Amino acid sequence: MRLTIAAVGRAKPGPERDLYEQYAKRLVWPLALREVEERKRLQAAELMEREATLLRGVCPKGATLVALDRRGRTLDSAAFAARLGGWRDLGTAEIAFLIGGADGHTDETLAACALTVSFGAMTWPHMLARAMLAEQIYRAQQILAGHPYHRA
Repeated sequence: MRLTIAAVGRAKPGPERDLYEQYAKRLVWPLALREVEERKRLQAAELMEREATLLRGVCPKGATLVALDRRGRTLDSAAFAARLGGWRDLGTAEIAFLIGGADGHTDETLAACALTVSFGAMTWPHMLARAMLAEQIYRAQQILAGHPYHRA
């Protein structure tokens, strides 16, 4: 199973990027970070549409899509691991996690996703959300392997 994080915005060197990379390199599943950016000044609705197009453009064809969005479900780590494990066991080849821009995802994008996840009611910086997602994917990997990382 190959994983992609498709994210709006470019991560600059710094602690958030370092934390993301720390967890990404621990994964046994191949993980690619694909960053997109619209440089034109657009109204919010038009910008969301453009970002949706850019995100879809960097996702592998046929990938199972998972959006990170404030309107999503909050899952505990075990439930998130169970979802990834279920896709793995079904032979899902590609999973793409979508991190939208400041205005979030379009309704059409959310409708195309197999799962929409929220990291809670608080607003998190998009660069930190990448690191949090990479850690949760790593935690899921460890839960599925029966490793005590999750209980530590």
